[in-house]
Amino acid sequence: MASSVFSKIIKGDIPCFKIAESDLFLAFLDIEPLRKGHVLVVPKQEVDKFYDADEAYLQNWLSFAKPIALAMEQCFDCKRIGMSIIGIEVPHAHMHLVPISTANDLNFTQKPTAPTMLELEEIQKLILSKLR
Repeated sequence: MASSVFSKIIKGDIPCFKIAESDLFLAFLDIEPLRKGHVLVVPKQEVDKFYDADEAYLQNWLSFAKPIALAMEQCFDCKRIGMSIIGIEVPHAHMHLVPISTANDLNFTQKPTAPTMLELEEIQKLILSKLR
């Protein structure tokens, strides 16, 4: 698999607004979010489709994402944190965590928002302040 934009972010070649990191995963803000607080959770293992990862890796992925979703839920006016794994736009499996109040809030055909770098930094600080 060719190196994706996510692989470059994981390596530190491209900066990101990091939310959490482990040996296996990296979570960071989407810079073109559907909703304020949209986070991407990316495996460090380069797999194109999430189901190419083994069972243990998938379980760890959800376990890594859970505290992030719980923190996000405290930060934003939403009914829940929606999760989606689509994987069309980047050939590197990734999970979207998005604050939602309706199913349409997770509609990826909508035009993404365009927060400033300062707004992204403020969102990052807010989520980090609630992350345990």
